[in-house]
Amino acid sequence: MINLTINGKAIQAPEGATILEAARANGIDIPTLCYDKAVEIYGACGLCVVEAEGIPKLLRSCSAKCTEGMVINTESDRVVQSRKIAMELLMSAHDGDCVAPCQLNCPARTDCQGYVGLIANGEYDSAIKLIKNKIPLPASIGRVCPHPCEKACRRKNVEEPINIAQLKAFAADIDLNKDSYLPDVMVRTGKTIAIVGGGPAGLTAAYYLNIMGHSVTVYDMMEKMGGMLRYGIPQYRLPKEVLDKEIAIIEKSGVKLINNVKLGKDFTIESLKAENDAVIVAVGAWQSSSMRTPGEDLEGVYGGIDFLRAVIKGNPPEIGQRVAICGGGNTAMDACRTAVRLGAKEVYVIYRRTRAEMPADALEIDEAEEEGVIYKFLTNPISFNGENGKLKSVTLQIMELGEPDASGRRRPVPIEGKTEEIPLDSVILAIGQKLVQGDVSELQLNDRGNIEADPDFFTTNMDGVFAIGDATNRGASIAIEAIGEADRCAKAVDAYLNGQKPDTRVPYISKRDEATIDYSDREKAPRLNPKVLAPEVRNKNFDEVSLGFTEEEAKEEASRCLECGCREYYKPEPLPRRNAAGVYAR
Repeated sequence: MINLTINGKAIQAPEGATILEAARANGIDIPTLCYDKAVEIYGACGLCVVEAEGIPKLLRSCSAKCTEGMVINTESDRVVQSRKIAMELLMSAHDGDCVAPCQLNCPARTDCQGYVGLIANGEYDSAIKLIKNKIPLPASIGRVCPHPCEKACRRKNVEEPINIAQLKAFAADIDLNKDSYLPDVMVRTGKTIAIVGGGPAGLTAAYYLNIMGHSVTVYDMMEKMGGMLRYGIPQYRLPKEVLDKEIAIIEKSGVKLINNVKLGKDFTIESLKAENDAVIVAVGAWQSSSMRTPGEDLEGVYGGIDFLRAVIKGNPPEIGQRVAICGGGNTAMDACRTAVRLGAKEVYVIYRRTRAEMPADALEIDEAEEEGVIYKFLTNPISFNGENGKLKSVTLQIMELGEPDASGRRRPVPIEGKTEEIPLDSVILAIGQKLVQGDVSELQLNDRGNIEADPDFFTTNMDGVFAIGDATNRGASIAIEAIGEADRCAKAVDAYLNGQKPDTRVPYISKRDEATIDYSDREKAPRLNPKVLAPEVRNKNFDEVSLGFTEEEAKEEASRCLECGCREYYKPEPLPRRNAAGVYAR
């Protein structure tokens, strides 16, 4: 027998064995196509290269023999780069998608193609199980997500994208209206985790860590869990009864939920860490951003999320008859449509670019206009004017579009000397939100005033403390982004508790050349949208606007999918498993 070391592990191999054979015999994986049972013998694929100490060139492990005292590294940067080049050469003549564009564009990497196909076949139970591999709040997210998946959907090259988000909500609603799906929970590990913040990020991390066998407690400062899903999104878009049902499922699965407790007042991150094996900070961004416009301190000027939260909690402010909302995102749409429902007669949206540049969902923009909202495009407030400390009007600078800025959108520039004044009773500033920094004084912040968290492992400057969601790095984003982060963070925390690091390597994905795809043989079938309440009905109440898909509509819409991704590629991502003794294994 020959003694050698592979990836720091001392092993033995029979004389004459190749490095590949020795590695496999000891549970060390080296990728290769030459000896893969799933494919025909290819030849010199170049994927099985490894690095050996004292040998300048990389060795092909399928042919290089083991020698006494050899020290091998199968995963060095040089090896990985060589394999990447080899794979690109092997795939250079291949025109196919490993994974559908919709899934690649989803921040949570939800298998959109998979569950859409299951819905088309009437397999709703399987669809919800697949969705819940990545999203534990699918009925809520299906209603509010700005669906980046649909922006990548190739069906748009035929006519319109698949209505992926509403199909998710359809499958989730079926699940909520019966004995809802509950995942199997693994053998309890004895490890405890505290999560600060019960929004989409915190609840998602709790859900998956609980499944992995850890004991999880979520602490939240508000009366109920849900974070911005509850306190930032109006009832007409997301009925709180739906959110309550989904949170109840998470609680039923074994997660402990504690409300009305605040970080910095009732506990600290340090105190939680002293009592738990790990802490996740997911406090969100609860402070409305300022426009730094003169007059913002006048009575009648409100922050967007402050306004929405007050309405949802049943304490709407007196906004009067003439209201303006500053901003062009979905929070601005929520604010203007809420103002209409509160009885305002004139509701304006002030946006410094044009309709085409608005980041809000197109459907939201259209439905707001149907409800009576007036858009003031290419305008920007230069002062909020008051009398006796109360808002009376806004002076708007008239703009025009100049050259594109860093975002790729044409930059709005003032037209010198052109202004407009609009009399108002109130203004709602819906231009963004940020972290309340005092809540997280124990953690290191970046130059943007957000928690500094490692982008791969979500670690902070405190050992055993992780951070995710709107409070970190780049700041506030969409809920599905926070959910995707929380899923990955759960794996990182689980690995940390087992003295490991999660695998952050990005797999090689083959993608089709978009320019070569011919859609001429595809029969046109226009997108189906669920029926909605009539504008003159819905603008007078907070009833849910969308009536949802019928089963027939859902199956018809799902059947439009072009099935871009490769069926042979997809394998469900395995959750970490433990045996009866609680030993970690994949």
